[in-house]
Amino acid sequence: MAPTIIIIVVAVVLLFLGFFTVKQQSSAIIERFGKFNSIRHSGLQLKIPFVDRISGVVNLRIQQLDVLIETKTKDNVFVKLKVSVQFRVIPDRVYDAFYKLEYPHDQITSYVFDVVRAEVPKLILDDVFERKDNIAVAVKRELNEAMTTYGYDIINTLITDIDPDIQVKNAMNRINAADREKVAAEYEAEASRIRIVAKAKAEAESKRLQGQGIADQRREIAQGLVESVDVLNGVGINSQEASALIVVTQHYDTLQSVGAETNSNLILLPNAPSAASDMLTNMIASFAASSKMKELTSNENKPKKDKKHHHKEKKDDEL
Repeated sequence: MAPTIIIIVVAVVLLFLGFFTVKQQSSAIIERFGKFNSIRHSGLQLKIPFVDRISGVVNLRIQQLDVLIETKTKDNVFVKLKVSVQFRVIPDRVYDAFYKLEYPHDQITSYVFDVVRAEVPKLILDDVFERKDNIAVAVKRELNEAMTTYGYDIINTLITDIDPDIQVKNAMNRINAADREKVAAEYEAEASRIRIVAKAKAEAESKRLQGQGIADQRREIAQGLVESVDVLNGVGINSQEASALIVVTQHYDTLQSVGAETNSNLILLPNAPSAASDMLTNMIASFAASSKMKELTSNENKPKKDKKHHHKEKKDDEL
């Protein structure tokens, strides 16, 4: 009875040791007496206890390796770059990935260092920022050529960080700030110029309208004077008397307007009893002289008639 139980227990233990499971997106390497035997994929698997053993498990999922590199640019600026490499084991090349490389991460890191330190020194700092995608493409190309032999597929490479020295960053910030201040000064100068031009145009337009208003005012005053003289002529007052009356009326209207306003300029005229009469007499004399000069000028401009024609007209009158 006892030997039977022992045999059953041993059988159960051997059965238990013979079965194993492999997780999803993984592959197990089975060796028999230290030699490669087979590759087992996800699911329930069977091996010979004490003969076969699981040498290792290869992860088939996409992995990421971050590599931090310090290098120098073409303009002698030291900069740190963070390169993120996304890779995976090719399912059909599990044997190569497991046996050909002992430390795949170190191998990938070495290739990244080699490519980045070959590409970045060709570029100045500004171009490193602008062409970081070109650097990433170069890293991916070199890695694919090298790592495919070992069963690894490079999915993508990304330049996730570019960190120059702190003094360089401060200098770049000052340059950027100076450029922005320059642009702001140019915009302010342009705005000031526009304001000056607009103000000059406004003043010119104001002067033009002011001159036009003065001209219209004088035209209306002259028209009013003509109408006033016509009205006074209609009631039997001749042109000279009418003009004198209008001048005196305007004189007193002006005095009244000056007296009605405060802080106004006042012109003091002679206030003797005969002052107004003298002013009127002088105005009338000026008007009369002006009329006389006008008549003389018009007579001089008339064509002169010859004597024969004059005698002929006289005889015709006598007949």
